[in-house]
Amino acid sequence: MRSMHCEEENIQRVGSSPSNRSLERGMEILRAFRPGSELLGNGELAERTGLSAATVSRLTQTLVRCGFLEHDPHARAYRLAAPVLSLAHAMLSGSSVLQVAAPMMRTVAEKRRINVGLAAPDRDEMVYLESVRYNRKVSLRNIVAGQRIPMELTSLGRAYLAVAPKSRREELFRIFRARRPGDWKVVEREILEASESVMSVGYCAASWQPEVVALAAPIQVPARPVLVLNFSLATQAPISEVAGQLGAPLIELARSIIDGLLRTQTP
Repeated sequence: MRSMHCEEENIQRVGSSPSNRSLERGMEILRAFRPGSELLGNGELAERTGLSAATVSRLTQTLVRCGFLEHDPHARAYRLAAPVLSLAHAMLSGSSVLQVAAPMMRTVAEKRRINVGLAAPDRDEMVYLESVRYNRKVSLRNIVAGQRIPMELTSLGRAYLAVAPKSRREELFRIFRARRPGDWKVVEREILEASESVMSVGYCAASWQPEVVALAAPIQVPARPVLVLNFSLATQAPISEVAGQLGAPLIELARSIIDGLLRTQTP
């Protein structure tokens, strides 16, 4: 099956600026590796990226020579190599956003014994930049920086969609509609309701995992990409009750992070 990501590869391009096709395709190869996909052969990579077998073979050889992939001759497959991890470390350790936000997030998570996350959009998913976990539920404690979650189902994604440019949102809705033809009407209604909540009170709430409630608020700073902050916890309490308890603290933390980021931009 051709990758949905590859089908929508133009979704984040800037205008009609020229691009390097070989570089773009090489990035598609690296993007094909996800948690649980340590080894991928050329056939699997071709299926996940929508690229031809010949193109995949050429690109994997190049990425091996550059050190970003390792070839396993016994499995006749490839795995990500150490330089990929070093790039992620450089991004995390050098991020001015995390230098500002992470200490505040840890303070709030410790004080309230909740999970606090910060994420950014990547195509049709959200990617955690930081995740401070204080919840006892195993599935929540396993969320770490770099982990991806669905955009259309989560409070993080819906908070982003509420402030995304109209053209971007329309492109994403087409992807979601194709991916979820059976329940798209329900999901679309929930996304629109979440957008109304963000516009009115600054955040939205969702419960896409059993007995887990999450609240999310967009963080918008001039000259920076949109980020989204969230609180989550395992609870049987209704969403309205959790929102009543954590909505104001979420907005307060979001504003503190925005103020901190604005100070870093002051000449």
